[in-house]
Amino acid sequence: MSLRRIIRDSRLSPEEAAENREIREQVAEELPELIARHEERMAALDQLTDLVHQLKSAREEKGLSLSDLTRLTGMDRSALSKLETGQRLNPTIETLVRYADAVGKRLVVALANV
Repeated sequence: MSLRRIIRDSRLSPEEAAENREIREQVAEELPELIARHEERMAALDQLTDLVHQLKSAREEKGLSLSDLTRLTGMDRSALSKLETGQRLNPTIETLVRYADAVGKRLVVALANV
């Protein structure tokens, strides 16, 4: 695949230039907030990832296999494996509660001010 430069046959009209300028200004104004929201969401995802690692560590400390966990939770073994390996990025609270209960832990959810 080769890149080629696109050359306009004509210049932008004053109206088109003004519209493009407004769009650039709006993007520049909104971008910091969008980046901050993205970083907050990524931090929340990191916390979820840490929680799953803690659950897996608790399972391993108890000497439980995924098959044991399947029996204790009633959840599918492949779903549990995907959860532990990060292939399932959006587990339900119910899934986390059942997993935690099976490894002798209690899931605690807190609400914090932003």
